[in-house]
Amino acid sequence: MKYLVKKTFNFSILGLLFVSALFIIGCSDSTSPDSGQGELKITMVDAPAGYESINIVVTRVEVHKADVDSSSGWVIINNNIATYDLLTLRNGASAILGSNFFDAGNYTQIRLFIGEGSNVVVDGVTYPLEIPSGSQSGLKLNHEFQIQSDVIYELLLDFDAQHSIVLTGNGQYKLKPVIRVIPMILSGTISGNISPIITFASVSAISGTDTVSTFAEIFDGSFKLMGLMHGIYNVKVSSGIAIYNDTTIVNVAVVAKQNTDLGTINLSLK
Repeated sequence: MKYLVKKTFNFSILGLLFVSALFIIGCSDSTSPDSGQGELKITMVDAPAGYESINIVVTRVEVHKADVDSSSGWVIINNNIATYDLLTLRNGASAILGSNFFDAGNYTQIRLFIGEGSNVVVDGVTYPLEIPSGSQSGLKLNHEFQIQSDVIYELLLDFDAQHSIVLTGNGQYKLKPVIRVIPMILSGTISGNISPIITFASVSAISGTDTVSTFAEIFDGSFKLMGLMHGIYNVKVSSGIAIYNDTTIVNVAVVAKQNTDLGTINLSLK
């Protein structure tokens, strides 16, 4: 009997050691880059739109290596299916679309595959969102970037929902994406608070023909404009209630990788 107990105990120890070894090997393979690789991280944010929800089902995210033909050279950054409500990705909120290690070199495109189940919600009613060719060939975004060994390269995809959803004459909602691709290393943010909060204000940063907008939060009046290329902007605050005046703050400087805090912006009564 003592021999059987001892033998069973020895097999248990060996089993635990074997499982532990597998765990260690698995962890090191999934978290460590190979020699000569760098990391790419893609994050998504959204501009506001006149819908209750815009739910996008992303099935795969890929990037394309330069000097390879258009049908090959695609490498996967993420193929885990996930649903994102675009309208929640504002005022500092974001979603990570993918993060992975890639061979050092030049890359030219990003490709999003949008799957079935994507929809918009209008007045409490859910409508299917038609994705033209999105689930077959993917939505291609041209953006040239370089992956360097042992360096993290971060990209921000700014999804302009208001201009990306089209209502056709037969009542069908279609997705025609308008997406800005912004290198995080070259972009900054503008934040602040609108008072009083009952104004339901919209806030826009304007530089030439480029405009980035958001709505102030209804519970505290806070806002944060994301993915702004470094430069000078005019910040326009438009009241959602007619009895309050709009206002514009001119010559607001945005510095890469920094936040410009405008503090509290007070809207006066007319």
